[in-house]
Amino acid sequence: MALGMLSSDTYGLRTLAQPAVSAMTPLPPFSVVHNAAEQRFEARVQGWLCRLDYIARDGVWVFAHTEVPPLLEGRGIAARLVAAALAQARTDGVKVLPACSYVRAYLRRHPAEQDLLA
Repeated sequence: MALGMLSSDTYGLRTLAQPAVSAMTPLPPFSVVHNAAEQRFEARVQGWLCRLDYIARDGVWVFAHTEVPPLLEGRGIAARLVAAALAQARTDGVKVLPACSYVRAYLRRHPAEQDLLA
């Protein structure tokens, strides 16, 4: 089935079909994009949207939420989102406030980035 076609799930609900993926499927190359209009960093990986949402206020980006579909978890995608967001924050001269538990854990593992903390 092509991406974007409607299908019925086991409960008879109409859903937007997503491409099949498994933990063993190698990830194709992907880019992280700063979508400033939506206040998020995002990547399309195997047709799925992965994202890091933030709230910009007074020179600080509050990293509110990371989201990676369950089938893609544990493969370094969230880390790439956070790394890209921190690099952009550094370039833009803003500080960050990690409200998201994943971002807090990432910053504990990467002490060189802690100078960005608000």
